[in-house]
Amino acid sequence: MITEKLSFPGALGHDLSARLDRPEDSVRAFALFAHCFTCSKDLKAATRISRSLVERGIAVLRFDFTGLGQSKGEFAETNFTSNLGDLEAAVDYLRLAHQAPQLLIGHSLGGAAVLTMASKVPECRGVVTLGAPSDTRHLRETLLVAAPELGDDREEVEVTLAGRPFQIQRQFLDDLEDQKVLKAVQSLGRPILVMHSPIDDVVDIDHARRIYEAAKHPRSFISLDDADHLLIAKPADAEYAAGVIAAWAGRYIEPDEQSTADEDRVEKAVALALEEGEVSVSGQAGLRQSIRAGGHVLVADEPERLGGGDEGPNPYDLLLAALGACTNMTLRMYANRKNWPLAGVDSILRHRKIHAQDCAECETEDGRVDVIERELTLSGDLSESQIERLMEIADRCPVHRTLTSETVIRSRRS
Repeated sequence: MITEKLSFPGALGHDLSARLDRPEDSVRAFALFAHCFTCSKDLKAATRISRSLVERGIAVLRFDFTGLGQSKGEFAETNFTSNLGDLEAAVDYLRLAHQAPQLLIGHSLGGAAVLTMASKVPECRGVVTLGAPSDTRHLRETLLVAAPELGDDREEVEVTLAGRPFQIQRQFLDDLEDQKVLKAVQSLGRPILVMHSPIDDVVDIDHARRIYEAAKHPRSFISLDDADHLLIAKPADAEYAAGVIAAWAGRYIEPDEQSTADEDRVEKAVALALEEGEVSVSGQAGLRQSIRAGGHVLVADEPERLGGGDEGPNPYDLLLAALGACTNMTLRMYANRKNWPLAGVDSILRHRKIHAQDCAECETEDGRVDVIERELTLSGDLSESQIERLMEIADRCPVHRTLTSETVIRSRRS
């Protein structure tokens, strides 16, 4: 599984922290996960569900709503309407960077949110709710119990929820009063899967009944048996939910077969071209090496300060050249297949060694690690989404994959 940390601007203009979990190979479809009230994208249930879906070929974007988790902004300034705006911003990000989500998944209040905004996502093929309330007045009543002074003239009070303090404003309650979740369900026009635990003590299962009855076919209900509301008491509950979601969604999602096929064909074509023939290297007394690759002759050498004659690039330069050439070829073939107006590709590559402790994304903790920096210049009348896609395709270059995966080198005497 590949996990990418990213951010994008939310409804109130603040940067929202997000994670995109996706398979290492082809993606069947993209899903968007909306977390529960005052939770975060890193809730164990969200993480487990995302991981399980990725194992089944579905990429998942999960993010923190404004003012929660690692996202910027003040929670007190938000409300249910701004949460809907954050969801739309997440959809727009996926639509531009990859493809719009075909699957919307919402946990608790996040479920009410995806039900409310799903009709605004034409690409959506299915909606899944986990422990979702059938109306937002349920949360309003819960907050009034926790902070009855909000029912008076107080504009803002501190409320303790799940052991954490939050500032809640009166406008938050007023906004909850105006939402019509069941009306949105009635006009959803999408397949829906309602999942709920019969012993949920936060959102009563009767909410699931009302959602199910308001929905039109195709509609499905799955009981989560003795699971808790947050699906964290037992890891198996979240994994079971993910398995059911993936199986259910398989009937409705439509893989981007053309895009996936294009990527696979380009990668195989470049790999095939690189695998043909063999390379022979011969040297005499000095450091100068004669390289024969097919019908071509190249020279490798070291600079004079290292004892060479500086008659050709050094081995690391050749390594960078191989990566750069492979990258450019891969992007050119992909753009040609897509009929995109890519006029040219320029790659600048640099290699250096750094201390492992200075590398935040490296698994190695001691010693030094090799870092290759690749700077790409894409010319042509390309849209921003096309540029973003080409930057992703660069990582599918066969040489890139060889350098970033386990490689076995076997030596033998001739």
